[in-house]
Amino acid sequence: MTEARRDELDAIDPGWCPAWDTGWQRCYRLVQNHVQAGGTLPETAGYVIVQGEDLGRWVTAQRFGWEQLLPVQQWILENALGLQAAGEDERPVKQTQETKWALNLTAAQQFHAREGHLRVPRKHAEHLESEDALSGRQGGADGPVVVKLGTWLDNVRKRAAKLPEQRRTDLDQLGMRW
Repeated sequence: MTEARRDELDAIDPGWCPAWDTGWQRCYRLVQNHVQAGGTLPETAGYVIVQGEDLGRWVTAQRFGWEQLLPVQQWILENALGLQAAGEDERPVKQTQETKWALNLTAAQQFHAREGHLRVPRKHAEHLESEDALSGRQGGADGPVVVKLGTWLDNVRKRAAKLPEQRRTDLDQLGMRW
């Protein structure tokens, strides 16, 4: 990078660092500007979108990917935004293949009950009440769970030969087109 280019970047943002990803720096500045303008620190994906960037998703990614950040990035996030690493109790529970299958099957059953068929467009997403309610667990994340049902069914069709018999039977009962 030329010296003139560095000087131009310094004039725009004196805190920029050529060693860091420009996307990271862009999102950091967007979050910082949002907070300095009186906004709250976005912590939920999808609620604060600025210049096409989902600031809540970025903040969440920084908190959960804290160990991958450089110490100076951690320091900046702590001191400028009050951001900290996600605690162990905040980390999502890793789903097993069985629980993922059950969640997707529940979405397929809900779609079938409502529509009377399982001809789901590839881009269709099914909204379930909540994963905890579906699995019978108490506590945890509240709110809707979005299942990309059309994509899941297309992928299942491609792997039909490898499916266990019970899973094929579950989908056959819903009128699955193989």
